[in-house]
Amino acid sequence: MLEGILYPVLTVGALALVFGIILGFSAKKFAVESDPNVKRIINVLPGANCGGCGYPGCAVFAERVASGEASYNGCPPAGAAVSAEIAKYIGIDASPANRKAAFVKCYGTNDNIKRNYIYDGPRSCVSASQLATGGNKSCTYSCIGHGSCKNACPFGAIKISDGVAVINRKKCTACKKCVPVCPKGLIEIAPDKSRVRVLCNSRERGHLVRAHCRAGCVACKICQKLCPQGAITVEDNIAHVDYEKCTLCMECVRKCPTKSIKEMP
Repeated sequence: MLEGILYPVLTVGALALVFGIILGFSAKKFAVESDPNVKRIINVLPGANCGGCGYPGCAVFAERVASGEASYNGCPPAGAAVSAEIAKYIGIDASPANRKAAFVKCYGTNDNIKRNYIYDGPRSCVSASQLATGGNKSCTYSCIGHGSCKNACPFGAIKISDGVAVINRKKCTACKKCVPVCPKGLIEIAPDKSRVRVLCNSRERGHLVRAHCRAGCVACKICQKLCPQGAITVEDNIAHVDYEKCTLCMECVRKCPTKSIKEMP
């Protein structure tokens, strides 16, 4: 009776041992080694998982960098020092980072713009923009000022000041989280080295701009005529700055009659 039980047990044990050896050998033989650079990159990243790199999170971004599918300086919050460290891990020379920051193309503060009515609805820019007038400000292009962009910013770089969203460029990481939540399309990412900004997005003719806002661009073309570098052009009733050509001479800032062109602090 004992022998009848012992033999099956020994047989099963022997088979388990054989299969275990085979599986262990196979696991070692066909194992996919993980890239040690992935862990190194993850360790130096800020860990914000903000999506500014274009990937779902820091771990995925690290894998793409290690495999050569993403740029070593593709993480906006990382900064130049961290990007240089990542470049060292993957064996390339780090080029100087061209830092970028977001800004709001509007200066329609409470003193500069008229209001059609008192808004008493949800404190959401999207909700307010769906009204027939696109918000309670007389300029339909203006910042609504309810803070949807502020709520979307993971770095606390945005505040609402005097009815308009203002971005602290020193805190901004250009993660672009704020860009899609603005229903007026007022938030733009620009090189930080060029601090001259046109704080208006109205496409109305000059007399209509004046009727709604004291700080709107009236397309007078004074900035375009005075810029020694040809860095400013006026198209579709609004001034545009070519940040690559701008040398920060500030001639446009000084001569703009409505003060819609400003140097960012």
